[in-house]
Amino acid sequence: MVLLVDFTGITVEVLEQRRTQRYKLQLPLQIVQVGEERVNRAEQTRDISSGGVSFLSPTAVGVGDRIEYLITLSGSNPPVRIRCLGKVTRSQVPPPPEDGQYEIAVTMERYQFVRADELDAVVASA
Repeated sequence: MVLLVDFTGITVEVLEQRRTQRYKLQLPLQIVQVGEERVNRAEQTRDISSGGVSFLSPTAVGVGDRIEYLITLSGSNPPVRIRCLGKVTRSQVPPPPEDGQYEIAVTMERYQFVRADELDAVVASA
């Protein structure tokens, strides 16, 4: 089922029903840790739900790996960022035309809002 919803000028496409409702949103996503490795990679969400997010990445990630990431909610000043901890549930090459990027799905097991003045400390620890 696909449903288009308009939230204050932002059109959101609602994807099929699963455990939690998924919304097709492209939001800035920063990966800060995968497993034991600290990284600093900029990606973009494909869809998001209360249970997790999916995104495309040129780099494969191991299914079952722990992951820490930041989501930036667009349109606010200063930007609102959510620090998330989860686990990789899917890492596969999708069918064309995704140009060989990996489709990654991760859970959102824990999250906290990060103030702008705290962001440097979160990223610096990466």
